[in-house]
Amino acid sequence: MSSKPARGSVTIDIEECKGCGLCIEACPPQVLRLSNELNRYGLHPAEYLGEGCTGCGICFFACPEPGALTVLRLVAAKEKESGAESRVEQTA
Repeated sequence: MSSKPARGSVTIDIEECKGCGLCIEACPPQVLRLSNELNRYGLHPAEYLGEGCTGCGICFFACPEPGALTVLRLVAAKEKESGAESRVEQTA
């Protein structure tokens, strides 16, 4: 896991995730893992460890399930001062 401050965040819809692990393998900072819990389909969905995300979106593009992952990229304080919002959705 990365020791750098988070520049992004990942939200995973556990009912859409099929637990294939492609996002986990694709994640450069390795901040995703398979959950120990089961979803309603009896599958182990991916989960975000809560810190270290770079907001690159590679996990989103690796995911075969539309709507399972949302990646948000945090806006730097310098950009925030110029009127940008604190969070901008990078991928949908």
